[in-house]
Amino acid sequence: MNPVQTSHALSLVKRSRRLRRSPGIRAFVRETRLSSEQFLYPLFVCEGQKVRRDVPSMPGVFQLSVDEAVKETEAARAEGVPGVLLFGIPAHKDDIGSSAYDNDAPVQAAVRAIKRNVPDTVVVTDVCLCEYTSHGHCGILEGHDVANDATVEQLVRAALSHAAAGADIVAPSDMMDGRVGAIRRALDERGFEQVAIMSYAAKYCSAFYGPFREAAESAPKFGDRRTHQMDPGNVEEALREVEQDIEEGADIVMVKPAMPYLDVVTRVKERFGYPTAAYQVSGEYSMIKAASANGWLDEPRAMMEALTSIARAGADIIITYYARDAARALRAASQ
Repeated sequence: MNPVQTSHALSLVKRSRRLRRSPGIRAFVRETRLSSEQFLYPLFVCEGQKVRRDVPSMPGVFQLSVDEAVKETEAARAEGVPGVLLFGIPAHKDDIGSSAYDNDAPVQAAVRAIKRNVPDTVVVTDVCLCEYTSHGHCGILEGHDVANDATVEQLVRAALSHAAAGADIVAPSDMMDGRVGAIRRALDERGFEQVAIMSYAAKYCSAFYGPFREAAESAPKFGDRRTHQMDPGNVEEALREVEQDIEEGADIVMVKPAMPYLDVVTRVKERFGYPTAAYQVSGEYSMIKAASANGWLDEPRAMMEALTSIARAGADIIITYYARDAARALRAASQ
């Protein structure tokens, strides 16, 4: 075949590159569209005033006093981020995590302050005991084991205190059995039927939580969390956990971490069709930060590619420490 014949034959072949030749054409045919409206921004709230304390393992993330958390929420909202997820760092810890349901604790105070100053922000509160217990485990201990039912009672108290402060959504992250149903019943019985539950339904026992534990001061003093967090090798178990939480009244289900478990995100979304969140956890964030600081990655591109992959997998809500950065990038790209 001579060159003219070859050129003629190739002209009849479908050419996918025709749809990649310019930014405008690529935008027309893009299948997954990332939006700042998908982002939920985690904040760590501590005691004090005018506190903005660096978290060394998470560059750009801070422990914030309530007044600073309000400022951070205001800035995020102005950039298009619709909601925040609050974690508390109490001044007092004990073996039962009683500060988790103290009405004057950092999370409860921050909920009230944010709702007062940025009322259109969706405020989600983490419901767990690991930040509040002196031993760092997610519940009340019997020996070295976390007692499921006694822990659920404490989680219910915490969720009720968050709802009373004005939280829009409570998010139990402990992985105790039956806690979604117990929280739902308690909320409804006390007039908080409009408060939604975002369940950490498939939360894996992951190595990627390390930087978070520094930020939240929640590392366990001994042992690990394998008895209640999920085995990384399991996906059918994740589907059972999600199904159970939906049956108990969860309004949104979550997979955590995100990128190592994108297959789970997809399976959950396809199986249940429920509003699905995925948490780009601290280790995922810090890896991009560290690689970028060493010149190994282009941080803005890596950030957007990672977040797009989470949305492409089926997540409706993406919990990410990059929420503000990504929102600004999306706004700049649209101008």
